[in-house]
This record gives sequence, structure tokens and C-alpha cells, in this order.
Amino acid sequence: MAHAHHNHQARGPLEPGAATAPAIERTLKIAVLVCAAITIVGLVLLWPSGSSGSSADPALLAADPVGARVQSAAVGPCSYDDTSECRTATISVTEGETAGEVFTLEQATGAAGRQMTAGDDILVLIGETVDGTITYSFYEYERSTSMLMLVMVFAAVIVLLGRWRGVGALAGLAASLAVLVVFLLPSLLDGNSAVLVALVGSSVIAFIALYLAHGFTTTTTVALLSTFAALVVTGILSWLFIHAAHFTGYADDSTQFLDALGVPIDPRGLLLAGVVIGSLGVLDDVTVTQVSAVWELRAAQPELTTAELYSSALRIGRDHISSTVNTLFLAYAGASLPLLLLFSEAGQSIGGVATREIVAVEIVRSLVGSIGLVAAVPISTWLAAQVLRPARPRSPSVSTG
Repeated sequence: MAHAHHNHQARGPLEPGAATAPAIERTLKIAVLVCAAITIVGLVLLWPSGSSGSSADPALLAADPVGARVQSAAVGPCSYDDTSECRTATISVTEGETAGEVFTLEQATGAAGRQMTAGDDILVLIGETVDGTITYSFYEYERSTSMLMLVMVFAAVIVLLGRWRGVGALAGLAASLAVLVVFLLPSLLDGNSAVLVALVGSSVIAFIALYLAHGFTTTTTVALLSTFAALVVTGILSWLFIHAAHFTGYADDSTQFLDALGVPIDPRGLLLAGVVIGSLGVLDDVTVTQVSAVWELRAAQPELTTAELYSSALRIGRDHISSTVNTLFLAYAGASLPLLLLFSEAGQSIGGVATREIVAVEIVRSLVGSIGLVAAVPISTWLAAQVLRPARPRSPSVSTG
């Protein structure tokens, strides 16, 4: 007896029942190669020279503090004013050439912030007066241990739930941090265009993060191209409204500080770059989720037409949009909460507060990012629906005796 054979040509990691046309696959590969080539050219042209920046460091950002531990802390009269009350901490140095030395630091009891207590691990700066006397000053609380514990818990949770995908996601995160530290920040300090640096850096991060986390699959390629398209929308809108709103780019104190140090930066370009980079993380989440939804729908219902598949997946995307947009808005609002409280205490109106540059920047950042997110849903859904074709009707099985 002869049996009918069904030939399922699954290209790559596609789900059963999902098939792509060879012409479409070739187009996807060409598009990705073109994007990769442009990114590489951008990396070469914008690669940092390695020259050191300004030698001025009034904020002691390049200071080299040493570890110390608070042995005891007691409240009493201040040494400089008997009528005031201070907390005097006895501190021993635990690192460096002066390890074992003991000194005292005074802290006004009415000062804002946390008061030093016995057992605290802190960082101190060592100085020397003209007569050779060694002096110590408080620099910061030591947080490396708690931060390392949090990173380990985070990595364990990701790997436990994500398995190998989680490992890939962590590798992508590490690579993203490397791109920021090795390329993006030094290139900006070299005076290169902040917009071009942000676009090239975002492209590199997207390539590495998506392919490491999700593998070299057709779904990942579709999500990558959709992310690039949504980034273009976000970048154009950012440029338009940053200029239309007449932002100076100096609302952030750090930008003013960089300008005072003589760092060659374009403050408005830096603002635009921040919007683009900040949107990337949420955009790739939306595109990956939406493309995966299209793939699952096609696998479950291979007979759907392209239009039906697009409509069904878009309904899923609408639910994702509502939650993601709210998340993005609340993230920006949470970061600006102390500032909003300050304006509220001053009795300013909502309209007056919203148009102040320091607040308006966050509003534009939030709204533009949200529009980019909304645009990412139909873009990724349409592209995925075009890639996946309806399954051909099966021919009747023929049996011969």
C-alpha cells in the first residue's frame, strides 16, 4: 500500500503549519544585511578617538576613595559651635596605605539624609594639608555588596524562568552595557553628533540583544526590522517636537555641568539621543511579543488569510499597547516625582508646571515614546503577517491497493 506524503518545508525555527515564501526570506536577509552594513560604517566613522577629556574634576568624579567602617557614633555638642548638636562618628580606615588609622567625623543632627551609625561601611577621601597633616572626608556609603547581591538575584531569576533564553537575555544585556561604555559614551565625549551616535549605538544594541536573546530566527529578524522602523518614527517625532517646543537641552543639571567643563556636546542632540535610546528597550519588547503572537496565530490557524491574521494579531497588540503606554508614562512620572512635588508645594498650576522645560522634556519624552510604541504594533504585525503565508490546502490522500 502506498501512503500519501505531506511535505512540510519548515525554514529555520518556524512553527508547524507556518511557511514563508523564499522571495520574502531573501528580502528579509537583504534588509538585515543592509542595516548591518550601515551600522558597521557608522561604527567606523564614529568610533571614539580615545583622547582624554577635560582634566578638570570639581565634582571629584574621578576621586579614588578608600573603604572605612564606623566604629561608634554619639550625639553631642559640635566642635565648632557648642550651642549646636552634632553626631560624632569614630571611623577606622580599612583599605589603602593608611589602613588601621582612626579618625572622627562630625555630622549635624539636623542635616538631611541618613545619619551614620555604628557598623556602617563607608568610603572616604584622603587629603593632605600644606603642613603634611592627613585629613579624611566622607565620600559615599559603600553599596557594592548590596548591589552585587541584587544583580545575583536578578540573574538567578532570569535564568531560572528563562532557561537558555534567559542566559541569552543576560548576555544581550551585558553586550548592551558594553556598547554604552565602550562606544556610545566615549563617542559623545569626542564631540560626535549625538543623534548619529545614538542611532548607531541603538542599532548595535538591537542586533546583539535580539539575536542573543531570541536566536537567529525569522521571527527575530522580523522583530529587528520592525524595531528599526519604529525607532525611525520615534526619532523623527523627537526631532520635530524638541525643536518645536524650543528646548535648550539645559534642563538637566548634568548637561549644564558638562558644558561648564568644556565638553563639546550638543545639548539638544543629547536630549534627542536620550529619547531614542530610552525607547529602544520598550520597542524591542513590543515587536518581539507582537511577532511571536502572529507566529502562534498562524501555527494555530494556518488557513487564515493575511488580512485575517493581521486583524487577529492587531487585537492582541491593542491590549499590549494600553498596558505598555501606562507603564512608560508612570516610569517617567516616578523619576520626576520630587520635582513635581516641589512645583506643587510652590502652588503653581498644572499648565504652568507642564510648560516648564524641566517637566515638558519628560512629557515630550513620554508622549513621543508612547507614539513610537503604538506605531511598533501595526508595523511588526503587518510585516509578520506578510512574511507568513496561509497554508496551502492539502491534496486528498490517495491509496492504492
